[in-house]
Amino acid sequence: MLRNSGLSENCHDREGCKKDFQLLMLKKDKLIVLKTAWLAIFYMCIPTGYALGYVYGGLVGTYLNWRFAFWVEAILMLPFAVLGFVMKPLNLKGFAPAESKQALISEETDVQEVQDALNDSAKPTKEKFSHMFSKMKCTCIDLNQFSRFIKDMKALLVDKVYVVNVLGYCAYNFVLGAYSYWGPKAGYKIYNMSDADLIFGGITIVCGILGTLAGGYVLDLMKSTIPNAFKLLSVTTFFGAIFCFTAFCFQNMYAFLAFFSVGELLVFAIQGPVNYICLHCVNPSLRPLSMAISTVSIHIFGDVPSSPLVGVLQDAINNWRETSLILTSILFPAAGIWFTGIFLHSVDRFNEDSEGQVTEVDRSNATPLLEPRVAETSLFC
Repeated sequence: MLRNSGLSENCHDREGCKKDFQLLMLKKDKLIVLKTAWLAIFYMCIPTGYALGYVYGGLVGTYLNWRFAFWVEAILMLPFAVLGFVMKPLNLKGFAPAESKQALISEETDVQEVQDALNDSAKPTKEKFSHMFSKMKCTCIDLNQFSRFIKDMKALLVDKVYVVNVLGYCAYNFVLGAYSYWGPKAGYKIYNMSDADLIFGGITIVCGILGTLAGGYVLDLMKSTIPNAFKLLSVTTFFGAIFCFTAFCFQNMYAFLAFFSVGELLVFAIQGPVNYICLHCVNPSLRPLSMAISTVSIHIFGDVPSSPLVGVLQDAINNWRETSLILTSILFPAAGIWFTGIFLHSVDRFNEDSEGQVTEVDRSNATPLLEPRVAETSLFC
């Protein structure tokens, strides 16, 4: 009887373990299915920040001195700067854990220091100084790190999917950067908006949040793949450009606001898909560099030169409506660039080299797989 009751309890425990495991895997699958939506939620902060900047700058500039806006923002950003220094580094996929790297480096440093001490004791003074100088040069310029950086950059630049994605993103950001700088003034000059900062800020808050979330969610519904991401990028940018272009053709302010709102809703839908491509078209070890080069490129070739160039164009033609139409038309080439990405051969490298990224220190600290797990299985399940 006792033996039979023990067996039945063991079977119930096994069924409970099995159900818990299935529930855990279902939750994990849901998170994986919605991975682009999570990415869109993260990048939703960009349009929200733009929009809050409109409203915040307009209110502070009206009731206080404009310098207060920068002082308050600096105080609010200070905790995040401190956290960046004190937070524990993340273990990124494709990289060895930071602790194992530090242990390996410390062991190599200790051995090197012992060897240097033994060698220095047998050298004359002149050779000691020359040796110290060479070590200082090697510390300042690590040729191995530089050569690896060049190799990684070459891998990014020969990746056609990555290059096409970033080129389209630069053209897109060229328009958005000029919108963020000149938009309120253009609205004031064309439609005599009394509170252009608040109106543009409100539109950008609502459309930026909804559009960014919708873009990530729709890509998940379409099945998150690189070709589908390019399809979504080209379609939303093309129709968003049509609505924004048409908006500036209206003489009525309310018709302009309606069409421009729909255009911004579509245009902001690209945040999740474009960053999905940047992360999935490269090996996991190249993801940080991929995102960094993408961010630097969209600023250097996008929003940084767009504002002064649009100002030069406006000085030349002296017509804000024509300037806005010319600027908005650049969204059509952006949609065309992303459209060509649909036909490129693409490989999703999200999990490509996540295995095999184990150092010698990790191997030495690894626990045996069979013995403890057998004991755990017999004990708990």
